Amino acid sequence: MARLTPDFELRLARDETDIRAGQRLRYEVFVEELGGDGPLVDHPARLECDALDPRCDHLLLFDKAAPGSPAVGVYRLMRGDMLRPGERFYSSAEYDLSVLTRSGRRLLELGRSCVHPAYRGGPALVQLWQGLLSYVERHRIQVMFGVASFHGTDPGPLAPALSLLHYHHLAPPELRVTAREDNFQRMDLVPEAEIDRPAAAKSVPTLIKAYLRLGGYVGQGAWIDEPFNTTDVCVVVDIARVPERMRTRYSSEVRS
Repeated sequence: MARLTPDFELRLARDETDIRAGQRLRYEVFVEELGGDGPLVDHPARLECDALDPRCDHLLLFDKAAPGSPAVGVYRLMRGDMLRPGERFYSSAEYDLSVLTRSGRRLLELGRSCVHPAYRGGPALVQLWQGLLSYVERHRIQVMFGVASFHGTDPGPLAPALSLLHYHHLAPPELRVTAREDNFQRMDLVPEAEIDRPAAAKSVPTLIKAYLRLGGYVGQGAWIDEPFNTTDVCVVVDIARVPERMRTRYSSEVRS
């Protein structure tokens, strides 16, 4: 995809065609770029699909200046009031979310977020976040959360970054979700005094750093996701703690 001057359109998916546009981008990023896979991935159609997709809202960023007006950014959004009786959030397969689900607060799970490689480091993520925070305000969300990933499943190269997150951004007890035991990975792998903080911070993925700038935290422990070839951390953002300067920066409206 050539990088032209973009003409962005940000909106929620309106129909199956829109959802497939997001799934096509997810395939390019999660499967082709990062080497992931899953039981519902449609390789012939090049779609990264999931059973929850029909039940969620999909926030999509299109570039109308590119051939075919493709989706170049996507967020999958699942509110607590969308869950059916007995149904669980996607993240609950990796993390014990009971500290959140029992809180009585209005929850929003963020999932399957990605930006096309040609649009990273530019305004695309800002556009997505404008839409995300507009959605949060519209639905009176109090806490948003979701897993965010490091590439790879070997904790060795990730140890400084994971340790930095553990020591400096661990969620307070009332927000501290915990990775499930089956694929639990400790994050305090390097003594705090031995961390090269600038180098460790540089290796934290951009999306996770963006959540931290919003005042977000990480849960207890990481979770190794072998099918997706990632090491996941759960990020939790208490909306009441988002700094006003960040609210102002991302103030916008998203069309439905």
